[in-house]
Amino acid sequence: MSFAQTIVLGALAGFTIFLGLPVGRLQLLGSKARVALAMFAVGVLAFIFVDVMSNGLTIVDDALHAFKNDRQSLSYVIWLVVLLAAGFAACSAGLAMIERWMRPAKPPIAGGAETVAIRGTAESDPLGIELDAARRRALRVGLTIAAAIGVHNFAEGLAIGVSARAGAISLATVLIIGFALHNATEGFGIVGPLGDVKPSWRWIGLAGLIGGGPTFLGSIVGYAVTSDPLELAFYAVAGGAILYVIGEVWNGMRRYGHRELGLLMVSAGFIVGVLTDLIVTYGGG
Repeated sequence: MSFAQTIVLGALAGFTIFLGLPVGRLQLLGSKARVALAMFAVGVLAFIFVDVMSNGLTIVDDALHAFKNDRQSLSYVIWLVVLLAAGFAACSAGLAMIERWMRPAKPPIAGGAETVAIRGTAESDPLGIELDAARRRALRVGLTIAAAIGVHNFAEGLAIGVSARAGAISLATVLIIGFALHNATEGFGIVGPLGDVKPSWRWIGLAGLIGGGPTFLGSIVGYAVTSDPLELAFYAVAGGAILYVIGEVWNGMRRYGHRELGLLMVSAGFIVGVLTDLIVTYGGG
């Protein structure tokens, strides 16, 4: 498979994420439907988390086995473990600290004319300010999900590029089909937690580029170069970010209730992730 064919098919696999994103503009969903969609997204994200971390641990395990057989140094194994831990922590606890820092500070009790104006606005329309803050937070969480999925999809693109460069055309084709189906469900994972917030088409376009674009980029990098530490770093970052996002979505949906439905949809999302991944496994990926 040529380089041009690889990047075209990598782009096709990545941008199927746009199939699920327009659901976020539907305004006919009640609280029950919102919980179902969001928790289905959590199920998909939970599967991606398991998939990402198992792939990362496989790289570390392979290095450890190589060390046991005197084919690798201990320092390299330690470096991989540190890389895995640091990447995971940076995008779990790190994202939480960044999110806290980005929250708007409450206006001070005393101050100049600007402070008085802010306080007056808050007192005149506190509900409007609260709703606007909730809307910005929901859209921010959605983009965080897109970024986490994008890191995961970069690793998927690496797999496409590596198999195509090696001449395993049948494997690369099955990987592309499997990742395309998988990425289509990831669009629901991005917009599900938005609840009743209606994103703009511009936001949907940005989220799609962030989430799906890395598959295209990964296929280019994978065709040109392979590196276990590079893959491991992306797996670690993706895993930490996905875990953070799952917690955010879960907490946000608790206010709607429908606990049993939510848990059922988590299971459904996880199973859909497994089924789409089986296509990749069947092809030898």
